[in-house]
Amino acid sequence: MTRVLVLYYSSYGHVRALAQAEAEGVRSVPGTQVDLRRVPETVPEDIRQKAGFMTDDTPLAAPADMEAYDAIIFGTPTLFGMMAGQMKSFLDQAGGLWARNALVGKVAAVFASTGSQHGGHEATLLSTQIPLQHFGMLIAGMPYTFAGQTSAERIVGGAPYGAGTIAGADGSRAPTETDLAGARFQGAHVARIAARLARIDRAEEAA
Repeated sequence: MTRVLVLYYSSYGHVRALAQAEAEGVRSVPGTQVDLRRVPETVPEDIRQKAGFMTDDTPLAAPADMEAYDAIIFGTPTLFGMMAGQMKSFLDQAGGLWARNALVGKVAAVFASTGSQHGGHEATLLSTQIPLQHFGMLIAGMPYTFAGQTSAERIVGGAPYGAGTIAGADGSRAPTETDLAGARFQGAHVARIAARLARIDRAEEAA
């Protein structure tokens, strides 16, 4: 089985909805196993409650868990044009994996939620890929074979760099079906790439 991890942080549920769609896309690829996990919260509980953060019962991940997967799909909200601090803190704790080259050659992808169309959507997708490349991971985006991202008739999240959604300034806008379809597409895209690479690795080991 090709193992894929969908790993995310979500404050209000937009990224979690995309993460669930990413996992659906992964499951659509035969011979693939997917785990849905979230990174630990760093905001104190009293502040979470005052801000109206959602309650999330998705199991937590630890940085060491990433080594066990063939591919990892990372989801984050955009905060000031970059990934959320919770996701950055999680990646910062993966130095041991970096030192052992434990993530080299694994497939990685990113998806994001942003408050507005020009609130750092693409900047977050691209900048989140930077540490993943330091780990030696292979970046998969969301190619234009997903035609939904080319629509000019409505607000559409995502880009060639990854799936996404636009939450609105007050967070009231839910991911559209196009946004969720993009996430499912990306999940399946990553799973197929990871499966091909795994087959090559197995063939080389058997040779």
